[in-house]
Amino acid sequence: MSIYITFVIYLFWKQEANMHLLNLLFFTLALFSHNVYSSFNTSVIPITKDEQTSLHKITWGYKVRQWDGEPYLLLDLEAPFTWKDIKITHSEVACGLEEGCRFPVRCDTVLCKEAKSYINPICPSLNITNKYGCNICSVTPHNPVSNVCKVSQLTTDLADLYSTDGRNPSRGPRWPFGTEFVLSCAPQSLTQSSPKDVRGVAGFSWSGLCFPRQLASTGVTNAAKFALCLPSSSSALGVTFLGEGPFYFTSNAKLDLRSYLSYTPMVRKSSKSLGYYIKINRILIKGTPVNSIPKGSSVKISSRVAYTTLRSDIYKALVASFTKATTGIPQVPAVKPFGLCFKDGAFGSGGVPKIDLETESGKVWSISGENSIKRVGNGVACLAFVDGGSKVTDPIVIGTFQMENNFLYFDLVNQKLGFSSSLLARGTSCSGFNFTEVGN
Repeated sequence: MSIYITFVIYLFWKQEANMHLLNLLFFTLALFSHNVYSSFNTSVIPITKDEQTSLHKITWGYKVRQWDGEPYLLLDLEAPFTWKDIKITHSEVACGLEEGCRFPVRCDTVLCKEAKSYINPICPSLNITNKYGCNICSVTPHNPVSNVCKVSQLTTDLADLYSTDGRNPSRGPRWPFGTEFVLSCAPQSLTQSSPKDVRGVAGFSWSGLCFPRQLASTGVTNAAKFALCLPSSSSALGVTFLGEGPFYFTSNAKLDLRSYLSYTPMVRKSSKSLGYYIKINRILIKGTPVNSIPKGSSVKISSRVAYTTLRSDIYKALVASFTKATTGIPQVPAVKPFGLCFKDGAFGSGGVPKIDLETESGKVWSISGENSIKRVGNGVACLAFVDGGSKVTDPIVIGTFQMENNFLYFDLVNQKLGFSSSLLARGTSCSGFNFTEVGN
């Protein structure tokens, strides 16, 4: 069928049809290919942990890495849109017949207005209309590692994603064309300080231009919902599912991971807030409440920090409670950035005291030893929580170390978070998805 489609588009091109007509034809045929090639409505993308920064990333092509040096995009739960180190190209053939078919987005579109509604105050001015008119949509992509912005513009690109029945990946719903989506191009200088081979950011925030919402709006997935399961090792793949599921891991091929989930409401600080927040009633260590934690405290879930970061008063209260719960466990000098460290292996048969977050719904997100203690080498293991200081914007920020091997389900439609607590206690991990590609 792909040869026939290529031939039809070629005829339109030879007759010098305008680019808008070609794009319309492409999307019509792409929708047809969706019916032919895919009966699934959930997409799946592998996740890799960066060994140096402990942050997490997905490949440029949204699939298992195809070659050494293939670029990555940093997974960002706060970015308003995806951005890549790419340039806009003005192709003479229909979008979908060549890689890098990118067109500028005009300033008077709904997409541009959505992008401009999320202005980062640290970013440079966007007042460049006099130079370019309304032919472009100027935006300011932001690098969360270096905390630097650059003025750039919105464009379009293609994403050829895996579909899944929940067990294996298969050809994507718009194969061989891919799905057009909106992102920002960016200068190469913006990628400075990024992890190795990272050349952009994949936006997974609340924004209307976030990757999960765009896929849902085009019909590739069946809902603006996504699951996140971060790997704890750079040598094993984690997974993100986009859509409603089901979700299965190889350890128990008949058990849908959604059955592990407890739910609590997700909240936004404002209508333009990009980050994901939940509220907690209290924190308990070994069943005993930690002092100085007000009921209804706001907790941010962040992919930008490696370890859970607490306001100083909360951090000190947590350390005091954990120290009391580990009486008799030999302490050693702290290793930065941590403030409480122990002799590795000294916890013995009793294990590491469990840290529980009692959420607003009353359900408990348990942080087990694998997510609370970081082995830093030289026989030292530290409480993997960090003092963020007294003037932090968010008093409690959950970092990626605490999310690893936890299955999290972000339901943007019903504004609730599903959480499993550690999968290791259930005999599996976030590396349990089978990425062996199968036919539909």
